Amino acid sequence: MPELPYLLERTVLIKAPRETVFRFFTDTERWASWWGAGSTIDARPGGKVYIRHQGGAVESSGEVVEVAAPERIVFTYGFASGKPIPSGASRVTIRLEPDPEGTRLRLEHEFPERGVRDEHVQGWRFQLSLFANVVANEVFANAAEVVDGWYAAWSIADEKERGEAFRGVIAPGIQFRDRYSLLDGIEDLMAHVGASLRFMPGIGLARKGNIRQCLGTVVADWSATNREGKEMMTGTSVFTLGAGGKIESATSVS
Repeated sequence: MPELPYLLERTVLIKAPRETVFRFFTDTERWASWWGAGSTIDARPGGKVYIRHQGGAVESSGEVVEVAAPERIVFTYGFASGKPIPSGASRVTIRLEPDPEGTRLRLEHEFPERGVRDEHVQGWRFQLSLFANVVANEVFANAAEVVDGWYAAWSIADEKERGEAFRGVIAPGIQFRDRYSLLDGIEDLMAHVGASLRFMPGIGLARKGNIRQCLGTVVADWSATNREGKEMMTGTSVFTLGAGGKIESATSVS
């Protein structure tokens, strides 16, 4: 391999454990999910790297140089057409570092020419954005159930049962905001919900329609009904999910 003096660097935060993130560099199905259908990787030194970019018009290839799960993977990279660089003519190093919010991904891509490096800046900005979304879609695949658990807990009269229900779907440091609430922590939330049940007995909350999820931010519409099933109020909630899949913050507007 020629000298590779030109370096492209990018760092992104992924809301997922390192072991989960690393699978998207070693499992062919997951690899293809963020590169393009038909892409493959043989995740061992000397194994083939093949990328069939979205749309199938561009193909890239190289080989794996190093695998150190779940910290690092190194592979060569270039284009089947030979332009702008031949297959395997550059080197990609991806490092995964633990972070309180999940995993910090550090990309280094080394090139033989400045111009070729500059051509890849937007490509990696785009590709790592796709990557983060694909990981999030797997990590937060049960986001609808988590949201439903949140709404259901608001109607549970028994304090112990309500606490168990909330702890199943929220982080201990939960923050909740709406027009009547400025709450921090599960104890504050529990007291507030208990008061709501006391002053507004018989009111139940439920999700309306499908959730919308992007990178761990979930938007859900809701409705509040009385004992007779009459809709009393509607609104929208925005939830922030942590790397463990639980709600870290919720904001509702009505």
